[in-house]
Parts: sequence; C-alpha cells; structure tokens
Amino acid sequence: MACLFIAEVSSNHDRDLARAFAFIDRAAEIGCGAVKFQLFKIDEMFAPEILAQSAKHRARREWELPVSFLPAIAERCRARGVQFMCTPFYLKAVDELLPHVDAYKIASYELMWDALLAACARTGKPVILSTGMATVPEIKHAAEVLRTNGASAVTLLHTVSAYPTPPDEANLAAIETISAATGFACGWSDHTVSPGVILRAVSKWRAPMVEFHLDLDASGSEYAAGHCWLPHEMAPVIAMVRAGERADGTGVKEPLPSELPDRDWRADPSDGMRPLKHIRRSWRPEAA
Repeated sequence: MACLFIAEVSSNHDRDLARAFAFIDRAAEIGCGAVKFQLFKIDEMFAPEILAQSAKHRARREWELPVSFLPAIAERCRARGVQFMCTPFYLKAVDELLPHVDAYKIASYELMWDALLAACARTGKPVILSTGMATVPEIKHAAEVLRTNGASAVTLLHTVSAYPTPPDEANLAAIETISAATGFACGWSDHTVSPGVILRAVSKWRAPMVEFHLDLDASGSEYAAGHCWLPHEMAPVIAMVRAGERADGTGVKEPLPSELPDRDWRADPSDGMRPLKHIRRSWRPEAA
C-alpha cells in the first residue's frame, strides 16, 4: 500500500486565501495525497489567565484560519486531486468542517479531550490522531473513545512534540508499539526535517501515513521555528519513497521482462559453458 503524504500547512497560510491555494497546488505537485489546515480560535484554545498575561499567545490570533475560507479550500483540493484534512481545536469546529473535509486530524495537545475525540468520531469520517507526549495508557484510552463512538477509520500517528525534534529522539520503533497496543494502523508525523527519518519510518516501520509541516518560501509564520520543510526539500524524499514502493513487485519469483534476453546466455547444464547449446548453434555476432 502506498504511503499517504500529508502536507501540514499549519499557520503558514498567513490568512491569505491565494497563499492557501498555492500550498495546495505545490503539495499536489510534489506528490502529496492530502493537505491539512488547522481551525482554531485562540480565545477558545488558551485559558483566559494565560492570554491575559501573554502577548505572545494573544498575537496568535493573526494565525487563525478564517472559516469563510473552508469551501474554497475544499474545492481547490478536489480540483488538484488531494484530500482536504483539517484539525479542529474547538467543538463547534467539528460541525463547521463537516461539509468540507475528507478526514479530521486531532492534534497531540488535544489527545486527552474525550469530547473532541467523540465528536470527530461520530461524524463517521476518518479520524487521524497524533500521539506526541502521550503514554501508552493515554493512547489506548483515546483509541477506545474513537472506537466506541463509531469512528469509521482511525489512523494514529507517532510523533514527538518538539519543534524541531532531534532525529535521534524520533523513536520510530514506537510506531509498532502504538499499533500493537491499540489495534490501529500507526504512521509518523514529522518534526525532524530529516530525510533519513522519514525514509526509515516508511521502509523499516511501514508507516502508512506521513505528515510533515510545509512552507512555501521560508516566510511562513512557523518556518523560523525549524520544523517545516520546503517543497524542494520534500519532493525528492517523496520520490524516493515512491520509487521504493514501485520496486516491491508481486513477490512471485519468475523471470521478469528486463532479464528475459539473458536467460539463454546462462551456462548449459551439460558442460557448464555459456550460452545454452541451442543458442551456440545459431548465434552470430551483430554487424559493427
């Protein structure tokens, strides 16, 4: 099965619909199968006592995706043949997204919020849940909330909620741990910006899904933090994964078209010399 690459726009759209369209177009061009945005309201994400004291948190209101963008973003994704995914950060957002998204993505920070998990699950749409910072018991509980509320398809994502994540802390083996503990498929949400980590997640740990943060031009609101890929950095990684997928084949061991011409040039079993005797009798060198 081909790995699904999800380009996480996060807040790098800068509240500009044309820029959001550019993210969708570029993600499709480099081989992504989905583009993900975030729908949040700072006043419903952070407690009042935090906002009262923190100008930094209040300033994130400028990162909010306008709800009015949703229909156009969904239409652009359909036109480019990619799925539209979005992360709801308040309960009403689940309903606001329902007519538009192909799947819900729940962030690591909201993993313990049962009401949000249940609301996403009850829509009947696929749900993706990141598991950064969580323990196995916390993940198992969240998985059970999704399961008992009727989520149609669930994929968990192992991730490390450090921005950026040191590659030697990726702990990719946890992909297998999470899947075994929950019975759900588990992929990788990347904050390392390391090609080797993504290739290892797919080739060794069989991640069916890889999410990564994308910026277009190193000018997005989150790029300076160091966890975002640029298109020219991610394109060859996706291309390598796709090349590897094509190399898997059917598993049937038989001569393949590219090697058929050499079959008759194997050593003949009667004397151990090449080619087979029936070729020796009729073979002539090609004209120069």
